[in-house]
Amino acid sequence: MIRFEHTLFALPFAFIGALLARKGLPTGWELTWIVLAMVGARSSAMAFNRIADVRYDKLNPRTSNRALPRGTLSMQFAIVFTIAMSFLFIFAAWQLNSLCFYLSFPTLAILLLYSYTKRFTALSHVVLGFAIGCAPLAAWLGIRGEFAWPPILLSGAVMFWVAGFDLIYALQDIEFDQSLKLFSLPSKLGIKPALHISTLFHGATVALLVATARITNLGWITYAGIAIVAGILYWEHRLVTPDDLSRVNVAFFNLNGFISILLLLTFAGDILIR
Repeated sequence: MIRFEHTLFALPFAFIGALLARKGLPTGWELTWIVLAMVGARSSAMAFNRIADVRYDKLNPRTSNRALPRGTLSMQFAIVFTIAMSFLFIFAAWQLNSLCFYLSFPTLAILLLYSYTKRFTALSHVVLGFAIGCAPLAAWLGIRGEFAWPPILLSGAVMFWVAGFDLIYALQDIEFDQSLKLFSLPSKLGIKPALHISTLFHGATVALLVATARITNLGWITYAGIAIVAGILYWEHRLVTPDDLSRVNVAFFNLNGFISILLLLTFAGDILIR
């Protein structure tokens, strides 16, 4: 029900936010509660998504083999698990500081609301991006307890990155979404316009990564990482074309998982060397 590889879309950016906030390694206490908050947030959001979408997952050939549609896990277990992970997220945020505790409630609401956005807006990809993009800002707040531009810019980069590759992933479900009147940009606009929007989103990602590096005075290691990421994103958009969607999963999982790890290594290397 909870896919481990999806962790690569958020946790490395939480670590980057923590490193930027500390200008070095955070304490063991801070990292422990940041990781537990991320585990709680991600697990509750994904489990709730499976609960909310179980009716659609049963009908969609791509998702009919998931745990709830197959009956491998019970609905009761999924509900209890979601509640438990939500409490873990709130408790971990409380251990960090009072601001994180107060913000954990609207953050959790956003994480859970995403599961219903395909019912009423084609911008569900942006909502997902915003939800995952909170990771670096949340980690910064966990350490500093105050807002600042570096994590906001980095969160914006993550938001557009996630929204861009989620647009590509949604290409697989165009006919299904249209048949059940579910909203997505590909089902509303078509494959080619959706890919153009995804390209624009990923262009914004690179620009915001550069802005983050500039405002934090990072060096060549970070810029080299960003340049490689720009190349990977370009390759991702070469892999998936309006006439060939066979490599969507390669673009979605393999390349994007590599992007987050690469950025963590290059940002961390730059920060720690200083």
